[in-house]
Amino acid sequence: MSKKSYLADKIVTGGERISPDEARELWTKFEFTELATIAQAVRFRHNPSNDVTYLIDRNINYTNVCNSDCSFCAFYRHNPRDPESYVLSRETMQQKIEEAKALGATRILLQGGHNDELPYSFYLEMIEWIATTFKINLNAFSPSEIHQMTLVSGKTAGEVLKDLKAVGLHGLPGGGAEILDDEVRKRVSPKKISAGRWIEVMEEAQKLDLVTTATMVIGFGETLEHRINHLARLRDLQDRSLAGGHPGFNLYISWTHQFNENTSLGRSRHVAKYGAGAVEYLKNVAFSRIFLDNIQHHQSSWPTCGAHVAEIGLHSGCDDIGSTMMEENVVSQAGAPTASKWFMSPEELEMHIRQAGFTPVQRDSAFKVVRRPNSDEPKKETFPHRLEANG
Repeated sequence: MSKKSYLADKIVTGGERISPDEARELWTKFEFTELATIAQAVRFRHNPSNDVTYLIDRNINYTNVCNSDCSFCAFYRHNPRDPESYVLSRETMQQKIEEAKALGATRILLQGGHNDELPYSFYLEMIEWIATTFKINLNAFSPSEIHQMTLVSGKTAGEVLKDLKAVGLHGLPGGGAEILDDEVRKRVSPKKISAGRWIEVMEEAQKLDLVTTATMVIGFGETLEHRINHLARLRDLQDRSLAGGHPGFNLYISWTHQFNENTSLGRSRHVAKYGAGAVEYLKNVAFSRIFLDNIQHHQSSWPTCGAHVAEIGLHSGCDDIGSTMMEENVVSQAGAPTASKWFMSPEELEMHIRQAGFTPVQRDSAFKVVRRPNSDEPKKETFPHRLEANG
């Protein structure tokens, strides 16, 4: 039996875990289509139905002021006095949340920059106000934002997360992971938290049984070793959380690094080294599904590579197509397709799921079924052509 046949049989027939060494073999010796076939077998082992899920939500960025100066970000403003800097008012946030609920949203995703002028009380009061006023699931912040709160409060990450959960936080998104290898992080985001710190904060969130997601962004000129290190950190944390009786990550999401002249990486003389195309993205999607054998749900993301690539991702190991978003401000400013289309209606998501040959199912952030759409239902014009941006 060849090495390729042995690996495929080990994964598909045996359902066994692969080692980092075997992962290197998998990436280098298997073509994308071969990996996709193996990943799809793993997907159906974890999720043995034709269902593909999606979420109706809105992504709100409460501030664009940030002290991290990440070289891949065009969204942030370093100086709070910059004319383009903002912190959303309660009135603006209320309008955004009410619009989202009117369109059927079950979750608000709330993230922002690391703003040194915001006191700890700001975050607690914001979460409590949203949770009590709007009665909607609230997944907010990222591990690096939680770290920012430890700096302004003097509390530990665990204490901060307990405080936030007590006032209504439902989940901690996996933003800010990018590549969980400090060799990459020191090059592209040296002021941001380390890979180890990201894992530490996420582990504290999982000990509190908050809904958590794992993420990965490719295209920073990282090597295969960097990617494997990233995936190994996620898999190891998931092992610990599951062994401790906690749900751990309920979803893994990856996307491609976006850059244009608005980002310092995009203006770099080394710009040709950056980025990842559709095939690279899809191969990494399949590769991740195989390696992350302990995370049940994997998402095929539409905002950076487009909906038609996301359809192919549903044949590369993914069982979720993401969310409506309703508002996308970060990767849009770095050149993502969302610059011209920053939301996807439920009807469009359902259409893409059906076009890929699957059955659409609306979920919430905890993967509870909200609705099973009927293809014969009359289509409603529920989403506006354009929503107002932050600011």
